[in-house]
Amino acid sequence: MESSAVSSNQQIVIAIDGPSGSGKSSVSKAVARALDAAYLDTGAMYRAVTYSVLAAGTDLSDAAAISQAVKDADLAISTDPDLEQVLIGGHDVTTAIREPRISENVSAVATNLEARAELVRRQRQIIAAHPRIVAEGRDITTVVAPDADARILLTASEAVRMARRGLELGGTQSAEQLATQVLARDAKDSTVVNFTQAADGVITVDSSELDFEQTVAAVLDAAGAGTED
Repeated sequence: MESSAVSSNQQIVIAIDGPSGSGKSSVSKAVARALDAAYLDTGAMYRAVTYSVLAAGTDLSDAAAISQAVKDADLAISTDPDLEQVLIGGHDVTTAIREPRISENVSAVATNLEARAELVRRQRQIIAAHPRIVAEGRDITTVVAPDADARILLTASEAVRMARRGLELGGTQSAEQLATQVLARDAKDSTVVNFTQAADGVITVDSSELDFEQTVAAVLDAAGAGTED
């Protein structure tokens, strides 16, 4: 049965941060299902506005143009853990935002401070609209939802994260491409937010030696929502 830490009618926000390939999305969805909660993939929001910026032909070296494009973006995202859907201007870009070209350019948006501020504002609105939600990304525990009921940093070794991302992409990427998408992107994004070390009050869950089910259980335990026999 559920532990008393999280009862069935309790309002709760669980914030999960972590580097690329740490398993944030799949684990967060499973945690949301276990708690009958909504799910917010903030990384998908960054990818979606990056898609929008690229589609508009915005100069990626023009910080002001990028921030304005993000403010103007007509973005909608599903918060159902069983329905992955992202819309830009009413157009479904759910699959398109996972393409390598998006991964290679998303840091141009993610490191733009005004663009980040706009997306943080939208993310907070989404979180506030749900009584129970699991939100994951890179700055959820420290910036977006620092007062969340549970704050968790989900991480894994570089080798494990690259292997997981390779499997996620169906083996279509070379080792060099994976390094660009995982390690190089982390290096760029870490210039504006720290998602590699837990801030005060944030619990670290290292999944390097854990399988998926064990990782989900570890996150639920860290959130005070583990199960008891």
